[in-house]
Amino acid sequence: MSLLSAVIVLCALLTSILSGIVGMAGGLVLMGVFVWLLPAAPALALHGVIQFAANGWRVLLHRTYVNWRVLLNFGLGAVLAMGLFALIVFTPTRLYVFVMLGLLPVLVWVPERWLRLDALNPWHAIGGGFVSTGISLVSGVSGPLTDLLFVRTDMGRHSVVATKSAMQALTHGAKIIAYGAVLMSAEARAVIAPATIVAAIVASMIGTVIGGRILDRMSDAHFRLARRWIVTLVGVVFLVQAGQIAWG
Repeated sequence: MSLLSAVIVLCALLTSILSGIVGMAGGLVLMGVFVWLLPAAPALALHGVIQFAANGWRVLLHRTYVNWRVLLNFGLGAVLAMGLFALIVFTPTRLYVFVMLGLLPVLVWVPERWLRLDALNPWHAIGGGFVSTGISLVSGVSGPLTDLLFVRTDMGRHSVVATKSAMQALTHGAKIIAYGAVLMSAEARAVIAPATIVAAIVASMIGTVIGGRILDRMSDAHFRLARRWIVTLVGVVFLVQAGQIAWG
């Protein structure tokens, strides 16, 4: 296994543990690492495949906690976003992705009184699916944006992680549809071997199990506090990286 492959697999493991604990941040970190290592389009595609597997596995592990009515409404919005994206010609760049990754965490600090969103409200869920999927298609992640749907919801930590994981699986599935062909090219296969992708998927599933067990030991209060500060720190790092790219 090459050094690049080893880094990809290790990052898939560690970021899945992080997402399993706080329900977010792991995808942000993984996308940042991939954009740093690879061109933007292959990074988006690879991230979509691994995160789809990680979130899908997390949904299976916590399936009894998923709110399927919320997921259905969110999925409707996601389909609408995919239809709109199909009409737009967009080429992602490393600078743009880092800027978006850095700015998205700001959303976790939006005062609750500004956005009174509730995932249990059908219109909020549909709108969230549309916007979250659109952001994911152009930046790779949308976790902090999706998280706003749960600000005023009385769901416990397990239900939040499970339902949000199902939502994220939908948005990452959309990325696979939009960018998956990039991974099939000869150029991409020369850099990212299929065996590396499989190993990263397995690692993400293992990390999900580990993160889920840690989640069981946390209180709801610690859960909400930890996810806000972790995702903010990650965002600052990405903005610094974007600044370095912009100004050489």
